[in-house]
Amino acid sequence: MTLIKSISGIRGTIGGQPGDALTPVDAVQFAAAYGTWLKNRNASSDHLKVVIGRDARPSGEMISNLVGSTLLGLGIDVVDVGLSTTPTVEMMVPEFGADGGIILTASHNPINWNALKLLNEKGEFVNAQDGADILAIAEAGNMDFAEVEKLGAYSTYEHAIADHIKMILALEEVDVHAIKAANFKVAIDAVNSTGGISIPPLLKALGVNDIVELYCEPTGIFPHNPEPLAKHLGDIMKAVPESGADFGVVVDPDVDRLALISEDGTMFGEEYTLVAVADYLLSKERGHAVSNLSSSRALRDIAEKHDSTYSASAVGEVNVVTEMKDKQAVIGGEGNGGIIFPKLHYGRDSLVGIALFLTHLANKKMKVSELRASYPDYFMAKEKIQLTPDLDVDAILAKAAETYSNEDVSTIDGVKINFEKSWVHLRKSNTEPIIRVYTEAPTQDDANALAQRFIDELSAFAKA
Repeated sequence: MTLIKSISGIRGTIGGQPGDALTPVDAVQFAAAYGTWLKNRNASSDHLKVVIGRDARPSGEMISNLVGSTLLGLGIDVVDVGLSTTPTVEMMVPEFGADGGIILTASHNPINWNALKLLNEKGEFVNAQDGADILAIAEAGNMDFAEVEKLGAYSTYEHAIADHIKMILALEEVDVHAIKAANFKVAIDAVNSTGGISIPPLLKALGVNDIVELYCEPTGIFPHNPEPLAKHLGDIMKAVPESGADFGVVVDPDVDRLALISEDGTMFGEEYTLVAVADYLLSKERGHAVSNLSSSRALRDIAEKHDSTYSASAVGEVNVVTEMKDKQAVIGGEGNGGIIFPKLHYGRDSLVGIALFLTHLANKKMKVSELRASYPDYFMAKEKIQLTPDLDVDAILAKAAETYSNEDVSTIDGVKINFEKSWVHLRKSNTEPIIRVYTEAPTQDDANALAQRFIDELSAFAKA
């Protein structure tokens, strides 16, 4: 069993021994640490509020009950939005004037995983220092629970997704009239989670009435690996051309990653979701675009095309958001299909990504495959190396940096080595016991070969 405590939150498999997996004991401990951290930073307030929501995985209701009750026991009010999306919970935190939020989702991890993702009062993920402080409280166990007359109050709210959709429709960059006039037919794979209760109503509100739904019942029983990669998406890649859909939409269980399928059943490319949205927005307003070090060079190229600027941050949504704020970016996100549109909120949001992409496509009046062909061609490989407790990951990565010191090497986040026509990014995951190996090159074969080369080299470094 696995339990990962990090500045990003706590994530693990369900069942097993406390401290070795995400058991009820661990969920309560970490929720109590988060609630205590909130009380410490709001010492002058005697009335705190936290918004909680969850994806559809089977352990969600249990974990939600544990987390909610723990916060109540600390004297913190809880607003439970129930089955929801990560971006929806993020938006509801400031909407309710709450002091924080907790999203109960293990994102793209398999069904036996769950996690507590922690938000500040802005509805943004807590930063590294705050995350470290919460971990320290959890380790010390220094929590002071409320007396009976000061217990928190519990309430539910059932309209969070509807509110989220209304705020998307109100954006001037979302052209409902153009989308409706285009008469799109869209297929959806929502992996039997909360995309199934958010994307169809969004599409209908945007004027898309011809919808092909795959796996849109929020049972939490994932019909395939929930990470939206081509090797997991055979059903929708087949359904799009067979149904005559204009394109397909795929999201992960908590709806913060957006992948697209072209009308011919091929992957648009999760890296190109952000590229397409940036192409649209920067064509309307010159500005700055941000992605992380593991994202495609194509975003840089699109920014330059529109006389705009580009920069890369360390991997992690909080790092991308920090860079976006520093540069006052028009658009940002991550190459895994995460769209961050700051005019709505600073969080990865598949729903606003869909609305902006539909507007772009309606204005372009072209097929999705034609739109994809209009962008620079880069190909990526995303591999991983499973870690064992005896591996010294820092030493292995340092050896890689030393070996390629004559190249353009960045150590902001792991090791990124930039070659003339390709790059490789090596980093230890914050959410899984793995080293991620990401590469990009002019052809898929080149990207795959570069990834395999570095997997072999890291394995050799580990044995040296």
